[in-house]
Amino acid sequence: MTINSNKNITVFDVARQAGVSKSTVSLVLTESDKVSDRSREKVLKAIDELGYVYNRDAAALRSRRSNLVGIVINDLTNPYSAQLAVGLERHIRAMDYMSVLVNSGEDFATQKQLVQKLKEYRLAALIICPAPGTDAAWVNQQIDAGIPVIHIMRDVAGARAPVVIPDNIRGTRLATQHLLNRGFKHIAFIGGNESISDFHERLCGFNQAVDGAGLNKQHITRIQAQTNRHGGRQAVIQALEADPLLQALVCFNDVIAYGAIEQLRALGRIPGQDIAVVGFDDLEDSCRMSPALSTVHIDADKIGRAVCRLLGNKKDAVASEGRILVDVEFIPRSSG
Repeated sequence: MTINSNKNITVFDVARQAGVSKSTVSLVLTESDKVSDRSREKVLKAIDELGYVYNRDAAALRSRRSNLVGIVINDLTNPYSAQLAVGLERHIRAMDYMSVLVNSGEDFATQKQLVQKLKEYRLAALIICPAPGTDAAWVNQQIDAGIPVIHIMRDVAGARAPVVIPDNIRGTRLATQHLLNRGFKHIAFIGGNESISDFHERLCGFNQAVDGAGLNKQHITRIQAQTNRHGGRQAVIQALEADPLLQALVCFNDVIAYGAIEQLRALGRIPGQDIAVVGFDDLEDSCRMSPALSTVHIDADKIGRAVCRLLGNKKDAVASEGRILVDVEFIPRSSG
């Protein structure tokens, strides 16, 4: 039997064509696993024959949930954040979700405003790299409203959202240990600030390495700075003022390392020879610059896969996952 193509095709028409119930058609449309393969094939064949188009907007109104995932990135001017966002979008699309990407610009007020707007689209989930100042009460409020929230790259103490995060502590510990093994004793950690969780974790790895080496505390410098090139340039000046005998820099991220290398050259120092520099992220350009940057590699694809594993679970499973650590690797190159 073929339905007249001039009229609007409904779920009832599909059910009649497939010889199944309306509820079976609904289960197939919502990708439920509570329908047999044979029934699913019959429904899909009927949909194809009739040219039925599933109205996801109407379905979202009924279920109060769409197939749209909001991705809130803290700083899209950072190349690693952009790289991570592209990978996330690809994995999310492969799960038959659509994503919308927004940039908070490291501002909590902007983040709140963006999320409030995104919620109007009845999101299936929110993936957030929290801006500085994000508080647990706000995060938990989103969860209590029925929106699964997943944090990436940064944690928020007290929030009930699961987090997918690189092993920051191990990363800077490996990088610092590499410099210690080369015999450097005047070392500085530069970049980041105490309002973000990854700063504390990366600084912790640095502290573990230098404390374990029993170095003179007066030879160890720690400088907070913006997580961009300008922050790296300013931090180098401060580090050299604090310790004129500085031998090596452990940078919060690769972008800070880029700024540090620029500033060292401006001061007449040769990066990688006069002062060693290591970064964290392993951006695509880090292996191509001169000198090639020694850095901690984070596999953005692994982070994307871990996030999508959480998305594939039900809300209760998402909330119970807790903290997923993604392994890192130190890559030695000519800068350090």
